[in-house]
Amino acid sequence: MRFSRVAGLIYQLFMGNPNLKEKNMIKKFLLTVFMIAASLLTFTGCTGTKVSENSVTSHWPLAVQAYCFREFTLFEAIEKAEQCGFEYIEAYPNQVISKDILDAKGNPQKLWFNASDEIKNKIKTKLKKHNVEMTSFGVCGWIYEDDKGMKMVFDFLKDMGVKTFLVEPHKLAIVPLLDKYAMEYKIKVGFHNHPPRDEKYKYWRPEGVLEALEGTSEYLGATPDVGHWVRSGLDPVEQIKKLEGKIVSVHLKDVSEFGVKKAVDVPLGTGKCKVKEILGELNRQGFTGVFTIEYESNPENPISDIKKCVEYFNKTKAQL
Repeated sequence: MRFSRVAGLIYQLFMGNPNLKEKNMIKKFLLTVFMIAASLLTFTGCTGTKVSENSVTSHWPLAVQAYCFREFTLFEAIEKAEQCGFEYIEAYPNQVISKDILDAKGNPQKLWFNASDEIKNKIKTKLKKHNVEMTSFGVCGWIYEDDKGMKMVFDFLKDMGVKTFLVEPHKLAIVPLLDKYAMEYKIKVGFHNHPPRDEKYKYWRPEGVLEALEGTSEYLGATPDVGHWVRSGLDPVEQIKKLEGKIVSVHLKDVSEFGVKKAVDVPLGTGKCKVKEILGELNRQGFTGVFTIEYESNPENPISDIKKCVEYFNKTKAQL
């Protein structure tokens, strides 16, 4: 139907006195327009029907810490990550890379920042084969204190496509150097926490992390381990609130007991970590970083429990 004819029919409908044939043509035209509009609204999710995930939670990537599979090589961890349905993995330093990759002494090569281009390419090939990305790396307590060493670290991270580097710096004096390279390479650095071990260790409380971050750029932030907070006797939801605006990624886990350092990991939603409330608070904050499941129980065969964690995460975020 030509545009001039359509315009004429609409004019007749509102301003003139259309005959029966013209009325029927107008009805067909308007019905067609309505059906097209309804289809577009349905496609874009704007029909008023509740969408399963909101604009924040739909951007929550879920990774797995390779430490869940610490009884295996990195290559085997990548295979198991795919088996559990993950698209992202967080690697950690000094894991054996593969039984077939040996160092100069004939021992299994462990993952470190000085990995050769050949080894890095083998890792990349393995990741690509299993449709998994190395989105983060850590946790590193000891870090190089000079430009040469720090450059090697960030060259490795950039080459591997890492977006977030997890640390617990052994000296606060190196924080400015970390910040310098984080800004230069545009890689986020997340300060991680463990339970308190001595008077010098400050990161177990958010206040200690915030003290370390004072005066740094937006590339430095916090990567809270909510399970270690609960082991330390800290309410995880309240600690998340203290770090609002500073969280770059999250180690997500659930543990069996509150305030007990030796509490064991349990599937998400079955322990004392208030996981649903944590996700609700991070949703309120507009957090869009990576969640990493780190399940430390049953390292010989954790897959079944890890799948339960994934199921709980996806179900819970869809309800927010």
